[in-house]
Amino acid sequence: MDHPDLLSQDIPFADAAIYRLNDSQALVQSLDFFTPVVDDPYTYGRIAAANSLSDIFAMGARPLTAMNIVAFPLCQLGADVLLQILQGGAERVAQAGALLVGGHSIEDDEPKYGLSVTGIVDPAELVTTCGCRPGDQLILTKPLGTGLLATAIKGGVLSEADISVAIDGMITLNQQAATVMLEVGVSACTDITGFGLLGHSAELAEASDVGLRIDMKSLPAYPQSAEMAEIGLIPEGSYRNRDFYFPRVDGQGSCEPFSLDLFCDPQTSGGLLIAVARNKVDFLIQRLTAARVPAYRVGEATAGPPGHLQLVG
Repeated sequence: MDHPDLLSQDIPFADAAIYRLNDSQALVQSLDFFTPVVDDPYTYGRIAAANSLSDIFAMGARPLTAMNIVAFPLCQLGADVLLQILQGGAERVAQAGALLVGGHSIEDDEPKYGLSVTGIVDPAELVTTCGCRPGDQLILTKPLGTGLLATAIKGGVLSEADISVAIDGMITLNQQAATVMLEVGVSACTDITGFGLLGHSAELAEASDVGLRIDMKSLPAYPQSAEMAEIGLIPEGSYRNRDFYFPRVDGQGSCEPFSLDLFCDPQTSGGLLIAVARNKVDFLIQRLTAARVPAYRVGEATAGPPGHLQLVG
């Protein structure tokens, strides 16, 4: 829709809708929900809520309110399971400093949960997908591999105890990373979710009219991701990501198979991909590390071809 206050209409691949209220305030709105990636309902609720809040943080905004989105087979699983899911979500919303104000539920054969989130931002401080420039360095704030590990959980190959490090990562809010990037001043940002690092970096490149060079040997992986890839537990979303985005990618033939699996892996509640000027990258990494946020340098922006990725290593 075309409206002078709908700021997101001019931001390709915007992580959330942005509606300007006045010169110093804009609403930021997003929603997300998905089926369980773990068996424990409380943990599932926490992960789903952290994932839903991530789009708000990726744009440098502050979440204000959240509403539950619930589809649930009440007769099959019982109210106690639903209660635990909602408690997990409420815990993450409170941790983010927002208010849980209601929601909507329906009966469904398969559980689904997430949030509709409303935040606020000063338009002058908005971080988008459009500001990346040649020479900018790319920093990723969480490891990759949650799609591989969730597939292993569903297949009964791994237990939740086996992937506790990845669960801790998925539960972690991107709030602290967003706070640091606003303090430092960065060029662009997006969060890494279902399209994987492949898809979200390609969209950032297209939105900013730059190319990206990705150092495939530097991609961080959660423990046991490599073993799951080796036995072929590749999620369906990974193949979809390859089919859609690989036409704009060069250098796949020089990469190890596992690095490609990580690159394409659809993430749940992944980290932020931050583009920052070269003269600020060390300071950004220092500040993220001091805030106990992982910081992995995974590539840099180039002059082009615009919207294309060059894989190295």
